[in-house]
Amino acid sequence: MTKTQFQPGEISLGDWRRIFENKTSIEFGPKTIETVKACQAAVMEILNKGRPVYGVNTGFGKLAHVKIERDQIVELQHRLIMSHCVGTGPLLDDDVVRLVIYLKANALSQGHSGIRWEVIKMLLDMAESDVLPCIPSKGSVGASGDLAPLSHMVAAMMGEGDMRVRGEKMPASQALAMIGRQPIELGPKEGVALINGTQVSTALAMKGLFAAEDLLRSGLVTGALSVDACKGSTTPFDARIHAVRRQNGQQQVAGVYRRLLEGSQVRHSHIDCEKVQDPYCLRCQPQVMGACLDQLEFAAGVIEKEANSISDNPLVFPDTGEILSGGNFHAEPIAMAADNIALAIAEIGSISERRQAMMVDASVSGLPAFLAPESGLNSGFMMVQVTSAALVSENKALAHPSSVDSIPTSANQEDHVSMATYAARRLGDMADNCRAVLAVEWMAAAQGLEFHLPLETSPPLQAAVSALREQVPSFKRDRFMAPDLEKAIEMLKTNTLSTMVSEPIGASLKN
Repeated sequence: MTKTQFQPGEISLGDWRRIFENKTSIEFGPKTIETVKACQAAVMEILNKGRPVYGVNTGFGKLAHVKIERDQIVELQHRLIMSHCVGTGPLLDDDVVRLVIYLKANALSQGHSGIRWEVIKMLLDMAESDVLPCIPSKGSVGASGDLAPLSHMVAAMMGEGDMRVRGEKMPASQALAMIGRQPIELGPKEGVALINGTQVSTALAMKGLFAAEDLLRSGLVTGALSVDACKGSTTPFDARIHAVRRQNGQQQVAGVYRRLLEGSQVRHSHIDCEKVQDPYCLRCQPQVMGACLDQLEFAAGVIEKEANSISDNPLVFPDTGEILSGGNFHAEPIAMAADNIALAIAEIGSISERRQAMMVDASVSGLPAFLAPESGLNSGFMMVQVTSAALVSENKALAHPSSVDSIPTSANQEDHVSMATYAARRLGDMADNCRAVLAVEWMAAAQGLEFHLPLETSPPLQAAVSALREQVPSFKRDRFMAPDLEKAIEMLKTNTLSTMVSEPIGASLKN
């Protein structure tokens, strides 16, 4: 893993992906340290003047009117964290936690949070050393920041709770000692700066975006395979059709289909056939997958901005000596971006399942019933298509927008919330479902193409079939298919298909 120096607030989405995949770690330069120290000094100056400032010498939320005495300020920060450690549910994955830490450090390092550099350095050391707090995944409504999950992160920095060291769970104090760290004592404003913010929602949304991008690319390959397996027409991918529609994603995606299908012997064999039009699941792929691309590009822009934003409260402006209270912790942008990603994932899987249903239907596909030699004696792909149908329907329910939901909290002080944390967290389940659906299509289309031998598909699509056949043999007779499906899913997880679409798809999704 390499260490890369970044300017806080100016980290690209491609860099965030490398950070997420643990290929690089973050460090900031000397100017950042100076900026952070100047901001922290401004907080201390205001505190010394005795001015009441939210989160510095007052209570929190509905208790903001309660003034805290100077000798109780450190205790205030400690109690804040302890009272907010109320998360529940399965722990966040280590890759998400590492990303949360780096996102938080990136926000705090921009000089508007009033926190000591030593605290930020501790965050960076934890992430780089793979010493990661155990953070429950549930308990945030995505407004006033991701308070509960971030509190579990901060509690671990204070030696409370548990951490994972390269996957091994242990008490936080023991884990910190392994990297030569003592538990930290929070100073004025540091507790509220650390737990206000959208970093958990953003990390989960970012992970969902990266998965959705891979699914989109893989879905383009499986969709092209299905076109050739069913002897579909390539006319619907003609650039002129998409130019007059003017939709950017549609035009980009149509170009990918043209390149994937170029040079197919199967395609050449039926150029002059009598069939006029294919079903929508083949013919309208550029329109559907292009719209998904447009949604992902929109979400990517929002997420990249949020990843580089400052979302705690209140914010310090050292140039004027002011501390201003606002609402940057409200995660509505991330909630809506996650909802858009959810729509894309659901549709990528939905149109794939329709192609599978077409392939197993001999009256439409022209292939043997259920893609089975000796169909009747063999059931072939009958039930694996049912699995796809079940997963697609599950994703339809999960795709219901979360951003339209709200529930008041904190005695109605926090009376409108974003639900961004759930909006982003559910993307993981949706991506798993969609990946399995695409794995089924990959298997089905490869089987369909083999009925056309000795004619072969295009070179890139033949490579996709050959890659599958290294792990999953051709179907000859009914067998225990679950292991085959799992192998195909694992291959998709390692981007066996998505890397075959090497051309940039959408400027915001470049790695």
